[in-house]
Amino acid sequence: MKVRLVVMLKQGVLDPQGKAINQKLHNLEFSEVQDVRVGKVIDLELTETSSEKAKQRTTEMAQKLLVNGVIENFEVEVLS
Repeated sequence: MKVRLVVMLKQGVLDPQGKAINQKLHNLEFSEVQDVRVGKVIDLELTETSSEKAKQRTTEMAQKLLVNGVIENFEVEVLS
């Protein structure tokens, strides 16, 4: 089963990559961009056959290793 973990910095946490990309986009005349936040996507392939169990196990992985809960939020999406 394929699962996607999307990790983003919490609101209020400084995002220097996002700020740099935002500035560069403005320099390239994409003035409609108001803000940029940079995160990460982690795709996992699990041997699980149950969607609920795959989501639960991925959540456990996120909380124990893949996400810094102090500064990051995450979402788990079962792909197949």
